[in-house]
Amino acid sequence: MENGRVTAKRGLEALLRLGADKAQSVVSLVEKHEMNVDAGEFSLLRTTFDTQVRLTAIKGGKRGQTAANQSDPESIERAAADALNIAEASQPDDAYDIAERQPAEVFKAGSDSPDLDKMHMRVAELLKEVKVRHPKTVIRQAFLDFTKTRSFILNSNGVDFETTAGVYRFFTMFSSQEGDNVSSFNYTAFSMRELDKPLLECAGLDRLLRESGEQVKTYPIKGKFVGHVIVTPECLEDILGFLAYSVSDGPMIAGTSIYKDSLNKEVTSPSLTIHCRPVSDEIADGYFVTADGYKAENMTLVDKGVLKGYMLSLYGAKKTGKERAVNQGGAWVIEPGDTSFEDMVKGVDRGIILARFSGGNPSANGDFSGIAKNSYLIENGKIQYPISESMISGNFAEMLMNITAISKERVSSGFSVMPWIAMYGATISGK
Repeated sequence: MENGRVTAKRGLEALLRLGADKAQSVVSLVEKHEMNVDAGEFSLLRTTFDTQVRLTAIKGGKRGQTAANQSDPESIERAAADALNIAEASQPDDAYDIAERQPAEVFKAGSDSPDLDKMHMRVAELLKEVKVRHPKTVIRQAFLDFTKTRSFILNSNGVDFETTAGVYRFFTMFSSQEGDNVSSFNYTAFSMRELDKPLLECAGLDRLLRESGEQVKTYPIKGKFVGHVIVTPECLEDILGFLAYSVSDGPMIAGTSIYKDSLNKEVTSPSLTIHCRPVSDEIADGYFVTADGYKAENMTLVDKGVLKGYMLSLYGAKKTGKERAVNQGGAWVIEPGDTSFEDMVKGVDRGIILARFSGGNPSANGDFSGIAKNSYLIENGKIQYPISESMISGNFAEMLMNITAISKERVSSGFSVMPWIAMYGATISGK
């Protein structure tokens, strides 16, 4: 691979030579080794190399950004000129800026190269075990890859970071069939630093495949009711995403966030604590440097229900006058509760286990409506049966305040650590 530092420096120098007042140059060299499965059989083994160049120029309070996948001197010069042209054509904004100087640092996580033999062994092992343990289920598509990304982040204030991360990533989509009955498609993804255990034992995959087999025959919910929703770890990010987005740049700058004046105030049930830990050992697939050029740090977003910070970039902080976040979100870690999943179910009179949600984005105040998929009905403290696709609606902000239990058990996906959470107040509509 080419020298990424030389390319990043070339980009920075070109931006400044062409007239930028401030500039940032980021070059990422990506090496990916990938094994694919289609319809339960190996279909592809490939290795790819990719170069990603991202240039930012600020001139006269105007900002231009370009991306390129070629790193030769002519392409870099052309990309830099494009960034300046975009800046010239944009509207000025005093909030445009780049990160201030920080001590130069080199970060590294994961392996330098893949264990291809173990990758093949783990995928073959998975296909064999699925046929034995989940005979109704077919792996429609899957891939296991090892991705090594080496990035160089330079700016005209003297920022100089180098990051290298090697991580295994797995994705699969599957469904089950028994006679004429076919389950709804489901999918999952997770990341690992090492392939030290079978894929079936990672991130709840075995449970999801078992549930797929159960869902070849579903039953409609009768009537309409307001009840509990136990949100699975795989679905929880839909609700968490509403909270995180509401305290990010867009809604905070526009003033539409319902949490815009909620710093150090209660925004969820006191039982909920949410961390964002991109540089924690709990997260295999995190990051070391933010998009705007700061060394990333771990933070707590919500502490026992109290909002402890906003997810604002440098631009968002300057626009709102509030403090910049020390990372850019993601890498969520939710503290476990003191209730087992089994006891959580026992505590529900009537409700559903929400395993997958399909719907549009919630409104600014948290109102949502969509379809519950791959889900189960709970009545009288027992899981009754998998349900046909059913309408579910409510308000995410209110449900976060109405958390009734958080499980002791959690699922680690490599990019998050999530429990099951029981919330009250959703309207479930059947037939």
